[in-house]
Amino acid sequence: MSRLTIYSTGTCPMCEKSKKLLQKWTIPYDEIRLDLDSSEHRRFSELTNGARMVPQFLIDGKWIGGFTELTEMHMEDELNDLVETE
Repeated sequence: MSRLTIYSTGTCPMCEKSKKLLQKWTIPYDEIRLDLDSSEHRRFSELTNGARMVPQFLIDGKWIGGFTELTEMHMEDELNDLVETE
């Protein structure tokens, strides 16, 4: 199980961009597709303080926000401990 979780849908361009960036940064992630698993909607709402847009990210189960917050954390080197090394 990865430390980073992304909530996404299959029709979200920012979700795809986010996943590509995470792969480029070599940060493993688990993905929960809200469009494929409607049972996750309630949990998503509880974990993200009622967020209605995707992508949304959690690290170690703690909500960090959306794409903007993720990229800000990356720019401030706050994601370094999530990078997968060989």
